[in-house]
Amino acid sequence: MMESIWRGRTIRLWVFGLALAAILGALILVLFAPRESPSTKGADVPSAESQTRKALPSNSPTTTARPTRSAPSSKMPPSVPPVTADYRALASAAAVAIYSWDTRNSSYSDVYARIRGWWFVLPDGSNPLAVLIQEFEATGVNAGSFASLAGQGAYRVATFESMACDNELVKVRERPAPWAGLHVCTVRLKVVDQTVSSSNSYTAPVSVMANCPPAATAPPDRCQMVGFYASTRRIVY
Repeated sequence: MMESIWRGRTIRLWVFGLALAAILGALILVLFAPRESPSTKGADVPSAESQTRKALPSNSPTTTARPTRSAPSSKMPPSVPPVTADYRALASAAAVAIYSWDTRNSSYSDVYARIRGWWFVLPDGSNPLAVLIQEFEATGVNAGSFASLAGQGAYRVATFESMACDNELVKVRERPAPWAGLHVCTVRLKVVDQTVSSSNSYTAPVSVMANCPPAATAPPDRCQMVGFYASTRRIVY
């Protein structure tokens, strides 16, 4: 009898001891376990790329640039005209170059120099550079307006739409070219004028004169632009 009572007390003391040890262990874990930082709790360790991205200043263009609606590419045409004996290819490329500029990475002088690189002055001086300046300003921009547009981050992009050349033009049929190898093409462009706050789309015609072989004043293997008209009264239709 006494043995069974003692055995029962021993079991109860053992169970009580285990329970007490479990409680004390839990308290120790709660009090001394390392605590997670609120900023990292439940999240993966940030990668080096994300840390670098967070280190960018708050005024970084990647966070403050204003998106534009369906903004066209502002890649500018090359300053050097293509080497080709195809007067249509030269005329279309020249027309796009004449109507394309970007104040964000070019000055007015840069734009003029690029267009000047396409214009070949004839030996008789019948197509002076004064005409280039006059006709380029007929596209709607000059040195003064370009400086003002630069403050708005403006750029203009032109894309080819259609073209008619030589006898396809009524005025050329009425007054044919004065020598073989001189061609006239009137190119119709889709033009987009874009600033940080506005966008304007329209269609613009430009007439391009190309001098090609077998003209005596042309190179033997390619065409050269010898003029263009952008003013309404001089467009060749």
